[in-house]
Amino acid sequence: MVQHDHELDLRLFRVWMKAYQALFTNIQKDIERYDIGFENFQILELLYSKGPQPVQKISDILSIPSGSMTYVVNKLEKQELVKRQCAPSDKRVFHVRLTEKGKQLFDDIFPKHTEVISQNLAFIEKEEKEQLIELLKKIGLGAKQLREKGKQDDTQL
Repeated sequence: MVQHDHELDLRLFRVWMKAYQALFTNIQKDIERYDIGFENFQILELLYSKGPQPVQKISDILSIPSGSMTYVVNKLEKQELVKRQCAPSDKRVFHVRLTEKGKQLFDDIFPKHTEVISQNLAFIEKEEKEQLIELLKKIGLGAKQLREKGKQDDTQL
């Protein structure tokens, strides 16, 4: 069983939040220079990195409510950066994919953006990055289990 050290836990949380805020501020500032909006950037980056995705999956991955998702995809479609297509297996499901114009935009933006991310993470060594990835996964999965357990406890009342 893990011994709880609340003081250390609070210190870790504060340091983590300050680091996150500093990093997020720098990344958001980089995204703003492309003048396409944060949600638009997230969607375009996901499609650029992972290929065509169902609208619902994009909504789930990026935690964008489905109503907002429709609005954002409509705007991106009007700008000719994405296109909706019916899924071959289920005509009720729509996939969103980058258009050639969207791909060209991200071919230009993505290398610059990844360089900014790398500059912000250059303060730790490769091994430390790999260790941090594993630790953050462990915390994230544990927190998710606590949340799901809490949902189960709520339904049993």
